[in-house]
Amino acid sequence: MSVQPIRLFGDPVLRTPATPVTDFDLELRRLVQDLTDTMLDAPGAGLAAPQIGVGLRVFTWFVDGEVGHLVNPELTLSEESQDGEEGCLSIPDLTFDCRRALRAVARGFDMYGEPVTVEGSHLLARALQHETDHLDGILFVERLDRETRKQAMRAIREADWFGAPPTIKVSPHPTRGLGL
Repeated sequence: MSVQPIRLFGDPVLRTPATPVTDFDLELRRLVQDLTDTMLDAPGAGLAAPQIGVGLRVFTWFVDGEVGHLVNPELTLSEESQDGEEGCLSIPDLTFDCRRALRAVARGFDMYGEPVTVEGSHLLARALQHETDHLDGILFVERLDRETRKQAMRAIREADWFGAPPTIKVSPHPTRGLGL
């Protein structure tokens, strides 16, 4: 398994909704391991498959010392909200206050196709929402209030990494035409 390059803001794969996983096979298990290795190396609290150029509905998380993954997640969110700093490995070194649901329940599958339910609050709830957004082609800056979004976009345009040619590496996983 290996650490993969992380796609940065501006890469079209980050705005493309991911396709549901239908094959729970060795390639999926390799993808989950690559996501985990890349997330831990970065380091980050989560990483979605599109962030390494694979258009499948899979993500990993690392919150409070727990590493996990979820395939084909569906979220149920609490009405109660939280405000807090949020960042993204695809928007490096920048964080902004973002409102999210305080609690989240994510239902999906593990890499073997077994049903999984993950319940979290605070940081885990934030990570579950953030990574599921990635699978829907949504970046957290779209969740910011208008003034904060303007500040975020200005900071992104001024970042050293912005506008650099994207690092493209072909996925080692058979993506059946879904790898971008």
